[in-house]
Amino acid sequence: MAAATVWQPLNDGLTEICTLLEQQISPSSVVDKSQIWKQLQHFSQIPDFNNYLVFILVRAEGKSIEIRQAAGLLLKNNLKGAYPSMSQENQKYIKSELLPCLGAVDRNIRTTVGTIISVIVNIEEGSGWPELLPALVTCLDSNDLNHMDGAMDALSKICEDIPHVLDSEVPGLVERPINIFLPRLYQFFQSPHASLRKLALGCVNQYVIIMPAALYNSMDNFLQGLFVLANDPVAEVRKLVCAAFVQLTEVLPSSIEPHLRNVMEYMLQVNKDPDEEVALEACEFWSAYCDAQLPSENLKELLPRLIPVLLSNMAYADDDESLLDAEEDESQPDRDQDLKPRFHTSRLHGSEDFDDDDDDSFNVWNLRKCSAAAIDVLSNVFGDDILPALMPLIQAKLSASGDETWKEREAAVLTLGAIAEGCFNGLYPHLSEIVAFLLPRLDDKFPLIRSISCWTLSRFGKYLIQECGNPKGYEQFEKVLMGLLRRLLDSNKRVQEAACSAFATVEEDAAEELVPHLGVILQHLMCAFGKYQRRNLRIVYDAIGTLADSVREELNKPAYLEILMPPLVAKWQQLSNSDKDLFPLLECFTSVSQALGVGFAPFAQPVFQRCMDIIQLQHMAKVDPASAGAQYDREFIVCSLDLLSGLAEGLGSGIESLVSQSNLRDLLLNCCMDEAPDVRQSAFALMGDLARVFPAYLQPRLIDFLQIASQQLSANLIGENLSVANNACWAIGELAVKVRQEVSPIVTNVVSALALILQNGEAVNKSLVENSAITLGRLAWIRPDLVAPHMEHFMKPWCLALTMVRDDLEKEDAFRGLCAVVKVNPSGGVSSLVFICKAIASWHEIRSEDVNNEVSQVLNGYKQMLGNSWAECWSALDPPVKERLARYQV
Repeated sequence: MAAATVWQPLNDGLTEICTLLEQQISPSSVVDKSQIWKQLQHFSQIPDFNNYLVFILVRAEGKSIEIRQAAGLLLKNNLKGAYPSMSQENQKYIKSELLPCLGAVDRNIRTTVGTIISVIVNIEEGSGWPELLPALVTCLDSNDLNHMDGAMDALSKICEDIPHVLDSEVPGLVERPINIFLPRLYQFFQSPHASLRKLALGCVNQYVIIMPAALYNSMDNFLQGLFVLANDPVAEVRKLVCAAFVQLTEVLPSSIEPHLRNVMEYMLQVNKDPDEEVALEACEFWSAYCDAQLPSENLKELLPRLIPVLLSNMAYADDDESLLDAEEDESQPDRDQDLKPRFHTSRLHGSEDFDDDDDDSFNVWNLRKCSAAAIDVLSNVFGDDILPALMPLIQAKLSASGDETWKEREAAVLTLGAIAEGCFNGLYPHLSEIVAFLLPRLDDKFPLIRSISCWTLSRFGKYLIQECGNPKGYEQFEKVLMGLLRRLLDSNKRVQEAACSAFATVEEDAAEELVPHLGVILQHLMCAFGKYQRRNLRIVYDAIGTLADSVREELNKPAYLEILMPPLVAKWQQLSNSDKDLFPLLECFTSVSQALGVGFAPFAQPVFQRCMDIIQLQHMAKVDPASAGAQYDREFIVCSLDLLSGLAEGLGSGIESLVSQSNLRDLLLNCCMDEAPDVRQSAFALMGDLARVFPAYLQPRLIDFLQIASQQLSANLIGENLSVANNACWAIGELAVKVRQEVSPIVTNVVSALALILQNGEAVNKSLVENSAITLGRLAWIRPDLVAPHMEHFMKPWCLALTMVRDDLEKEDAFRGLCAVVKVNPSGGVSSLVFICKAIASWHEIRSEDVNNEVSQVLNGYKQMLGNSWAECWSALDPPVKERLARYQV
């Protein structure tokens, strides 16, 4: 039988592709790169085009390394999309050409081959290439540097992208691949070649988080290897050693416990490493140590030596990009890259326990910030115990005079802010001295000292407000307030940003204490509004919104509205419907409309119409961006829906004149069915707000709204879907109490979904559990006959959830439902009677007389029904519960 013919390229095709690749990578501007790209894309349709690319990468010895590498990178990108649909012959050919090239003489060729191998392994999930693992092992065991380096490079990419592949059963292999590779990786820790030590440790580190059995069982070998590499001459290796210790501390703290003192001493030493990246990785250890709840005494002993290291690392490094930023004054326009990506958080109804990921992810994380975070964590763990080691250092740095020591002074002010919460008890007696010291720093000649002083003062804000009761404390609060307002109008952009953010923090803490100063606050904010560039303007919007949230209806005075509204309206008219600078303005208007309530009425019509136009424009852009003249961006929809919710909440029934002639109902129904969770979340918030103030408007599509909302409760309740379910659940309850019997068609389905949520309460969050308990109660109140037959399935978790709900009107509704189902089916509640009693005892005071009477009837009804068994139930209750129930004479 004839041997299978091996694929061979045609010379013309080879020459043509090489010429195109050469033109593509040439720096010449004469060549039209887009035409070349189109031609290469056209070639990609030819079945064996990728064979040509692998041939050029592996065998075109006469061509430049750059052309061969370009062929490899194009091959990698092609395979990501085309590999599964390629013929088996071509797949086989490519794989057979790659393996011999793992040990190529040129490192660029080797690393390109490694990248392509990891792409194929990713697509095939590790099965389908039986020759790969033996080839890697052969290279690793070869003692030839090129072969070992090529295999390690491919292996490191597989470990990084698809670590689980090596920890899976492979047909034909007795053990998992990781068991074959781990001992070899540990051996490479002792290699004389830095590249191999680095790649080997990088590979093992990828497995610490998932901790497979092979690593767990060889932990002693791993730790031994880490101690060998601890003082490696190569910084990148030391950085990986630190990363390994940090990850082990987070994932398996027991593994380092026997070596704790050595590890801590090492981390302290490396925290001073001349390479900042190594020091940064080491610095992460202290927060990880505290989170892992390892013995605090060990760390406490280290504090006198650790704190000076952290403090010296908190000074700005000479190459810190903030030093350059700090030179920018307000006359320089912002560049597009200066604008941080922003993320709007959709409206949420219920307990504020959802993770708020408003982190500084856009800012570069560096040794200074990490050291400050470590001091913050240490102050929260050890409290005032860190002050004896810390305060003399702070005082020494603060008293350093002269321009050359400004970074020391700045770091000391940062430290004071970092410990403001954790060391509060020890600092409180000195609060007035600290503030008296910080106030003049607001006028320092160095902008970064002015900006950090704003932040640190804001960290002490809530304590200053507690002192407002005495004249001296009030005077100091006023000085801080005026100092921050003065800095709002600084000419330096960095100081503007810090002052505005600090002021927003103080607003949240101070709330009604701001009312006497509203006029002067608004004048400063609107003056800043007039002078800031785009980036800082967003922070002013936030400060205005926070002010509105803090003082609410106090803002609704003609004198204040004259200062606040004209500049906002002018900006509103200046921006187009597809300008992203609208987002923060929409958010700001949302807070202002809620705060002003009916006072917002004069501005409501154009704002309402604009929101409608924006939503319609985005719905068009989603289908046909060209004819809409805008690219689709769902954040426009989310912000507009939230502003409409703010209008509904603020104007109350006054919203009727705005919505009754509009097509909002159909738009809203569309948004409730959107595939994006954040759009649905905001849509259900608006549905609930409209249900509260103008339910008749939803009537024509009532069943549609209810059915779509009820579908959210049985969706896959993880991630963003939780927030959608939360708002949908709340909206169903709000609508139910308004339309009463008309919710009947969905009651049974919704109740069974809510029962499941309550039974799995620990898997969801507090807000959804509370809203589920309230909505279940509202449906039970309206249709007890439909709910009572099923009550045994959910009575216990329902009552437990009700105990967590704070006393308010919603809780009263829920208890009307509880009493109603017990009346219909008293025996269904007997097995959960202890929990019913606990739920009733969770009230501090039931203000509604009729709810109070119904609760009394339920308790007394059970007492009569159970006769002698009542005493048994009563004895199972805790004394505080009995005490609360005593008012019902049971």
